[in-house]
Amino acid sequence: MQSRSIARELALLVLGQIPEKHTLDSNSFSLDSLLHQAINSLTQHWREGLDTSANQLEIAQQHFLDSELQESEKGSLSKVRMHLKTSISKVEAVLNSVSAGLDLSRLLAFSENEGIRASAVQRVNLVLKQRQSIDERLDGVMEGWRLHRLPRIDRDILRLAVVDLIDLDTPAPVAFNEAVDLANRYSDEQGRRMINGVLRRLQNSLIARVS
Repeated sequence: MQSRSIARELALLVLGQIPEKHTLDSNSFSLDSLLHQAINSLTQHWREGLDTSANQLEIAQQHFLDSELQESEKGSLSKVRMHLKTSISKVEAVLNSVSAGLDLSRLLAFSENEGIRASAVQRVNLVLKQRQSIDERLDGVMEGWRLHRLPRIDRDILRLAVVDLIDLDTPAPVAFNEAVDLANRYSDEQGRRMINGVLRRLQNSLIARVS
């Protein structure tokens, strides 16, 4: 993992623990405290996802038992397949998140690195200080949607991409690819598609300005 990617991921976890209306800076928050809060939140999210999946499996099992008592099994078996598909999908999503989360201990270790720590804090500060202008820039390239309607994790991934691109002079392909990588780790399928589309339109708008 490159230091920039690690710093960006740390910044994402920290931002998620800071209320959106707050305009804090590095002197107003504890990086360590917010990272541990983020890990606790992710753990709770995974636990709830697994509980939901278990409930879906129980429903599917009940429909299967019901089908054995009915003369016509077609309708009940259809419900069994539906619930199994839903529960398996949820389990896969949770397991993918947990797999990505296994790197959290490494992230915490890297957060002790002075350079990575400073880079993460810099990104957090840039987002907090420029959030309004960043959001306006993103809203300008969103089609039929508004930034505030996206899940918080998706908004912060997009904001960090803008910071990388505008303030830290990260090449657009690199900034956007790494934003998509974060979406693969922390968002869902709908969020990944949305982030990819917004970043593509943002890149097109920047190219249009230059030309």
